Formats: sequence, C-alpha cells, structure tokens
Amino acid sequence: MIQPLRYWLRLAVLLSLLCPLLLNSLRAMAQETGNVEALKESVLTLNRDLLILEEELLYPASTQVAVYVSMDLGTFFNLDAIKLEIDGQLVASELYSDKQTKALFRGGVQRLYVGNLKTGEHEISAFFTGRGPQKDYKRGAKLVISKAQDPVVLELRIVDSTAQLQPEFTIKQWQM
Repeated sequence: MIQPLRYWLRLAVLLSLLCPLLLNSLRAMAQETGNVEALKESVLTLNRDLLILEEELLYPASTQVAVYVSMDLGTFFNLDAIKLEIDGQLVASELYSDKQTKALFRGGVQRLYVGNLKTGEHEISAFFTGRGPQKDYKRGAKLVISKAQDPVVLELRIVDSTAQLQPEFTIKQWQM
C-alpha cells in the first residue's frame, strides 16, 4: 500500500512541474498561431494589391478593352465555344463545359478578354458555336467601335428569340 502512494505522489509532483511548462509552450504556440494568421492575412492583402497594380500597369484605363459573355434562357442554344477577333486577329477563344454554360444560364457573366487597344476604329468579331434543339449553330456577330481615351467594355450576348424560335447573337458596348 505504501508503494502505490509513493507512485501517486511522484506522479503528482511530476505533473505539477510539467504543467506550467506545458501551459507556457501552449501559450507560445497559440501566440505563434496568431502571428502566423496575421502574417497570412497581410500576405493576402499584399497579393491583392499587387494584382491590382499589375492590372493597372498592364492595362491602363486609356487603352483598356474588356469583353464579357452573358446568356439569357438557353432554350434554343447550348454554347460549346466562342472565338473573339479584334481587327481580324484572334485574341481569345474558349471551350465551354456543361458546368460553365449552366452558370451562364443562371445569370453568370464571364470575363473573356482584357487587353489594350490604340485609339481609333476597331472591328470586333465574335464567333459562336453550339447546339440547338433542331440543329448545330455556327454564328457570328460584328461591331465596329471607335476607341477614345476611355476604357471600352463590351458584352457578347446570347439571347433566345421566342419570336423566331432561335438564338440571337449580339455585341453590346457599355457606356463608362
């Protein structure tokens, strides 16, 4: 009976010595975790600022052109691909998965292209490939824009025409 009492007494003394050490190390680890989280937050903020600065340097507002894609309904057309040309040169092309087209049907808007254009007139052409209920479609839309010092924002719109029972493809220029 004396042996187990010594054992428990030693264990109690050992725990009383180790507990403050363990608590101090846990506090230090918690403080380091807080420091790491603060460091992660500052790295994310810095990364965001660098991306914004990079975009401002690469695409100044005076020469910037941005092209977005949107769809409405999707009863008469299921999008497969888009090719975008500016002044006869291919600048962007995209193949669409079912997941991406469903996102566009739900009201999503995709940024297809961001680039630079000189001031003056430019021809924007978009070519749409997809499937309809009766046949496959290969259609295009064209718009001539006059680029000034302001940025240009264009929207490639795919809209169902219930009057004609087929899709309509347009390019719309947004006013900034």
